[in-house]
Amino acid sequence: MAIYVVMEPPGANEEDAAERAVIVRDGFSLIAFILPLVWLLWHRLWIEGIVAFVASVVLMALGETTGFALAGAGLSLLVSLFVALEGPALRIAALRRRGWREWGAVEGDSAADAEIRYLAGEDEEPDAGPWSTGPAYRPPPSPAHVGPALGLLGYPGRS
Repeated sequence: MAIYVVMEPPGANEEDAAERAVIVRDGFSLIAFILPLVWLLWHRLWIEGIVAFVASVVLMALGETTGFALAGAGLSLLVSLFVALEGPALRIAALRRRGWREWGAVEGDSAADAEIRYLAGEDEEPDAGPWSTGPAYRPPPSPAHVGPALGLLGYPGRS
């Protein structure tokens, strides 16, 4: 089973949000590996598409000018691998920048199955833990910043 992230549109009531929600599969995308630029442009990730194209061209040109054409092609292939692995996360980040909110994560065999689970679990209040047995898990709200902390760790609940 795959994990799908459910993104709801900004400023919509519950019925409209459920109808217009976008379900993004969190995982490796074979199409994004084979055609990274086309995949990025299909999902309206314009800036990311331009960056991927420029990076591929620069790496190929660098390999050609230095005489390491095979290494340049291999490095260009790494761009495709990056888009295949991180493409869904880039898509979710782009939706967040546009004001969409993350409803939660749903598990399913396909996008249609994940959508059914999302719609079935929409009225229920999910448990407050990652070990939920319900159809969907909504992450708990992130804690507010409580002040400076020593090192990289924060101490929740202390001011």
